[in-house]
Parts: sequence; C-alpha cells; structure tokens
Amino acid sequence: MEQWTRPEWEQTIQQQGKSAFFIYTPLCGTCDVAKKFLGVIEQLLPDLPLGMANINYLEDLAYELKIESVPCLIVSNNGEIEQKIYAFQSVPYLYEILKK
Repeated sequence: MEQWTRPEWEQTIQQQGKSAFFIYTPLCGTCDVAKKFLGVIEQLLPDLPLGMANINYLEDLAYELKIESVPCLIVSNNGEIEQKIYAFQSVPYLYEILKK
C-alpha cells in the first residue's frame, strides 16, 4: 500500500470508481492490525486503488471529514465518500464492502 498525499487521494477519487484511503497513526496497535488486513485485501483486489496516510500530516483533512478516530478507512465511489469504517472487524468484512 502506497503512502498518499491529500492531492494524490483527491485525484484518485475523481479518476477512479471505487477507492479506499487508510488513515492511521504510527504508534497505534489497532492501526497495525488494520494495515495487515488491508495487505490481504490488496492481494485479493489488486485493481482497487488503496492508499494510506499518517493523520498527523493531514490534520486539515481529518477536521474536514470529521474523522473520529484511527484506524479509519475512507471508502469512495465515483468521487463521493461512501463510508468511513472505524471497526475493521475482519478481512471478509472488508472484502465484502470493497468488492462491490
């Protein structure tokens, strides 16, 4: 999963159908587990644009999108934010959401 800047994320959601943006902090244990889940998703859905960013460098985005906590997965479709996921639950759960 690549690190994305805000402009890269904004460009991706405008140019792609479905995409996902993983927001984390480096010292968050739950974020590490979520990142491993997304590594599996990346293998299962290789055509899904999937990026990540440290929320400490995207303070304005966190405020604008009202991100409540990390980890957070922002799911976009056709330029619109569809969903913000905070409870990653399991790989099958994420797969079902992202394969649609």
